[in-house]
Amino acid sequence: MKSNIFKLLDNLGENTSFNVNDRVVLIDGFNLFMRNFAVINYMNDEGAHIGGLGGFLRSLGTLVKEFNPTSIYIIFDGIGSSVNRKNLVPDYKIGRTRQKLTNKNIFNNLQEESEAKVSQISRLVHYLKCLPVKVISIDRIEADDIIAYLALKIANDQSKVFIVSSDNDFFQLISDNITVYRPQEKVYYNREVFKNKFSIFPENYLVYKTLVGDSADNIKGIKDLGPKTLLQKFPEILESDLSLNDIFKISEEKYQKHIIYSRILFDRKLLEDTYKIMDLKNPMLDEEEKEFINKIVNEPVKKLDISSFVELFSQDRIGNNIIKNISFWLNENFTQLNSFSVNDPN
Repeated sequence: MKSNIFKLLDNLGENTSFNVNDRVVLIDGFNLFMRNFAVINYMNDEGAHIGGLGGFLRSLGTLVKEFNPTSIYIIFDGIGSSVNRKNLVPDYKIGRTRQKLTNKNIFNNLQEESEAKVSQISRLVHYLKCLPVKVISIDRIEADDIIAYLALKIANDQSKVFIVSSDNDFFQLISDNITVYRPQEKVYYNREVFKNKFSIFPENYLVYKTLVGDSADNIKGIKDLGPKTLLQKFPEILESDLSLNDIFKISEEKYQKHIIYSRILFDRKLLEDTYKIMDLKNPMLDEEEKEFINKIVNEPVKKLDISSFVELFSQDRIGNNIIKNISFWLNENFTQLNSFSVNDPN
């Protein structure tokens, strides 16, 4: 049976001659790593936890098989990535508490777990340098902004873009050429799937999220305004593209009819700041950062380096429990991407 992703790709036509940007997969690197780190409690034969590292690589291979992409970008948060948004909304992500992610028997304490997490991510970068993929990370910049910039830039050329992440913020980017894939659900959110689940259009998701809030990022919404109430008080959101200013205008007209409208007007400045930090169609990047990303986009990807990858795999003693027959796995999943790569001049 043909998987859902190939149904989505059918409209590319029958032409088998692909451009490097025909089918682009943008992976939220830290998001995918953390899902594997928390779930795969695998230790190598030296007693070292390698679930995040091995699980990420295995997931990457699965994604390549599923999407059959012409290019892959893996994007990580930079150091101090929340700074820009905290400057606008000081409470942004401030409520997050550190707690153990893995099975309680894997690590003795949070410090051990944190050190293992950092060590595995650092090691992962070495593996990714052996693959025909591009890795991007910029200090003080969140992966969300880089992913959004890339998605909008590439989709604007009528290429198909697939964002791989469990972060709901990417829903606002869904369009005819941008699909969000949530690995934990194994669901591809195109415009139709999104509308069926949320009743609204993707264009209105940013306004929706601004008003109801986001507990994951400690973004407070309007008191007593949940999804159902929002649809009741603003039925216009079901049929047309609403801006935040449209919400304020409606609230000004109806503020005497319900306290929700008054609360929206009272919190206008906070809502405007919240909207700004969540608006991925206007990513928080300066011109120098955009130029840096564009340079990476325009560079050819390096060729698959099987021998170096296998050597790393052997050193870390990952073994067949996570990936069987590593050389075959590499050839099967990454050879096609070599068509768009060049040998490393270094």
